[in-house]
Amino acid sequence: MDFDIWLPTANPFATPELLAAVAREAEERAVHAIWVGEHVVTFDAYASSYPYSADGKVPLPAGTGLLEPFTTLSFLAAVTSTVRLGTAMCLVPQRNPVYTAKEVATLDWLSKGRVDLGVGVGWLREEFDALGVPWAQRGRRTDEYLGVLRALWCDDPSSFSGEFYELAPCTFFPKPVQDPFPPVHVGGESDAALRRAARLGQGWHTFNRLPADLAPPLAKLDALLEEAGRSRCDLTVTVCPYFQGLTPESTEQYAEAGADAVAALVFPLSPEDVAPAFDAVAECMTRAKAV
Repeated sequence: MDFDIWLPTANPFATPELLAAVAREAEERAVHAIWVGEHVVTFDAYASSYPYSADGKVPLPAGTGLLEPFTTLSFLAAVTSTVRLGTAMCLVPQRNPVYTAKEVATLDWLSKGRVDLGVGVGWLREEFDALGVPWAQRGRRTDEYLGVLRALWCDDPSSFSGEFYELAPCTFFPKPVQDPFPPVHVGGESDAALRRAARLGQGWHTFNRLPADLAPPLAKLDALLEEAGRSRCDLTVTVCPYFQGLTPESTEQYAEAGADAVAALVFPLSPEDVAPAFDAVAECMTRAKAV
């Protein structure tokens, strides 16, 4: 099983020095991938419910926010050469798909083919409102935008015609280094997310699940993959335990439950904290690579 890390990129903690230290430590310890999240704005008060905490609130202190993911991953790419670089999650429906395609392809080019694109439909309606993007039908918009990405990455000239987006024939370069394009990992816990992963994804990325919680969604995923003419061999299952924590024993249990990768939450607050943070999950990494 692959061992990844999920890295919160909240300011003021995520300094250039801290990010560089995390990237170098991850590479030195042969971590498979570094994942970062996305929120372009946050709010002191909001009605939307965060799906991964009991109180429905994101655990971000006032006065903080997340770094932009593709800029951050480009920075990490410059100080690494082997670790993969992923978004968990890129909020596809609230973005212009042409710019998203360009950012992903550029990062894949500069990193020499190390990008994993984790995508989500979003949960924070207030963020969509701030961006002037409709909240309704965001799932269908996500599916369509993924089609725009594929057209830009794979076709020359590129074009697309859909319900939400029209792209006249155009030239798009650079194409991604990875053939045919960077793996798309669908994030989310809903049946809709599982259907999207089965139809369109090269991975399913789930958060905050205990090992015992994996069996029901994986059974649904297997059935959906079969309907799509695919199998689990076509898709990577990544679990980020998140608030559940990670132990060497639970690492093995995730593998036994069907996970292909586990992403440990690593959140050092200073460069001096980086090595101890990795030491804290070193045995989990050893167990993951042994199963």
